[in-house]
Amino acid sequence: MTEKRQALHTGGCQCGRIRYALYAEPKSPHICHCRMCQKAVGGYFAPFASIDLVDFAWTRGQPALFKSSEAVERGFCANCGTPLSFRYVVRPRIGLALGSLDQPARIKPRFQYGIESRLPFMAELAGLEGERADEGVSADIAGRLASRQHPDHDT
Repeated sequence: MTEKRQALHTGGCQCGRIRYALYAEPKSPHICHCRMCQKAVGGYFAPFASIDLVDFAWTRGQPALFKSSEAVERGFCANCGTPLSFRYVVRPRIGLALGSLDQPARIKPRFQYGIESRLPFMAELAGLEGERADEGVSADIAGRLASRQHPDHDT
């Protein structure tokens, strides 16, 4: 069945095997510091927003699922490993990993969960020195850094 509604947001995994569309604005954009989310995304926190299942569709492929608890399943691409979703199996909505959106800057986190596990140095991160990704890379490596990542748009 072809979706008749216009997608407001699209996203997917790094290799492009799995794509999704949101047909409404997501709710509750947040970052979660709980230890389970840290492990699930391999990061200091996990950014998510939820959407009702009726306003969401996997448009290419289906994620592999890992039941991180009896109540939760987490979707990811079995090919490239990108974390994509979080879902309480008894609820009619799904949480999407905000970094997997094609335009992640369009959805700003509004609050934090699991602050009991928030790492003590999180407030210092914005003050760290920084450089662009293309700085400090030697010419012999730079020539081999062509991205194999799926572009940030639906194809």
